Amino acid sequence: MMNMKPVLLCTFSWISVLAFEFHSVEVQPDEEVTLQCSNLSSQPVHLFWFRSTNRPKASRISSMISPDKNASFNEGFQNGKFNMTSNTSVLFLEIKQVDSSDSGLYFCGEPNSEKLIVYGATNLKVQEGRSQNPSSMILGSLTVFLLLVIIGLIVKIRKLHTGIYNPQRSENVDSDAMNYAALSFPHRAKIRSPVPQRELESNVVYAATR
Repeated sequence: MMNMKPVLLCTFSWISVLAFEFHSVEVQPDEEVTLQCSNLSSQPVHLFWFRSTNRPKASRISSMISPDKNASFNEGFQNGKFNMTSNTSVLFLEIKQVDSSDSGLYFCGEPNSEKLIVYGATNLKVQEGRSQNPSSMILGSLTVFLLLVIIGLIVKIRKLHTGIYNPQRSENVDSDAMNYAALSFPHRAKIRSPVPQRELESNVVYAATR
């Protein structure tokens, strides 16, 4: 498949290939990648970066007149995700936080009358299914939070029920203890203390005297 890409480019009527260079790059989602291609022009010209996906016509990403000038970006590529630079001999295209929609064939070159002279191309493939969707991460965090809240409410409700039943039990225990104390309290009989011996003798002597 890698060898077929240059052949497909040659079949386009608006593309002319000059000393074609081909690269293949695979990256993970949310990573940053820098594509490069050699500047084969012998004089300062207007250079472009294009991207070809499944459409019959490629989309122009950016262009630059000279390395000391700022690059201009076409509609759909002006979100700061793409950056084009050059050091005279090499063109660079930096792509930040790539995703599956960035996969495609990127190539650079210069316009010449009605055709585009291509210097080189890079097939960029962003692998799918390796990064977590932010919405899925948020949903997972929310689920964990709600689960913790539910567990906390269950524990609190159980404590409240325990507090309601324990006072009734303690009241029943106290009332039973009071009844038991009342029933087991003994009635003491009045016991007369014995009369001292001296008092008896004096009473006897007094009675005899009389």
